Amino acid sequence: EEIQRETAYPDGKVEKVLKNGCHLIFFPNGTCKKLGSDGKTVTITFFNGDVKQVMPDQTVIYYYADAKTTHTTYSDGLEVLQFSNGQIEKHYPDGKKEITFPDQTIKNLFSDGQEESIFPDGTIVRVQRDGSKMIEFNNGQRELHTSQFKRREYPDGTVKTVYMNGQQETKYVSGRVRVKDKDGNIIMDTKL
Repeated sequence: EEIQRETAYPDGKVEKVLKNGCHLIFFPNGTCKKLGSDGKTVTITFFNGDVKQVMPDQTVIYYYADAKTTHTTYSDGLEVLQFSNGQIEKHYPDGKKEITFPDQTIKNLFSDGQEESIFPDGTIVRVQRDGSKMIEFNNGQRELHTSQFKRREYPDGTVKTVYMNGQQETKYVSGRVRVKDKDGNIIMDTKL
């Protein structure tokens, strides 16, 4: 770009005004500030390689050179972090966070303390504030984990519950109920 004028200041900074209207300010430490010809777009390239851009809509894009991470803050409060390994985090103004991992697993952290993870194979894990966990498998099975038991529900209606003391209870669609002790010995079986 052609320089319209150049000014050197006593503190060591140099300002160049280009014919297209851009202003470039070079600081003694190696930092450079560019004010776009629109008067609204600002790009600061820091001496350490970091780059900060402020867009006309007030979106701020900050690139951390050492970490190879980009942090974008939108005017509505949404923040998006993009890491060099492919992980992307979205931080919403309401406190919700959505993390997409390199393997495409998506984890949602809600402001009320609940969590939801969606795995590439279609498995969904939901964790409630009380720590209980619901797992929905892509084969139609569901599993509930609480502090008292783990229960698996099968698509055919069979429900198997394992209690913390090791006792197991299986309820079949037919109405049959089988109970085993912690060692696997059958305590009760109501064969119909």
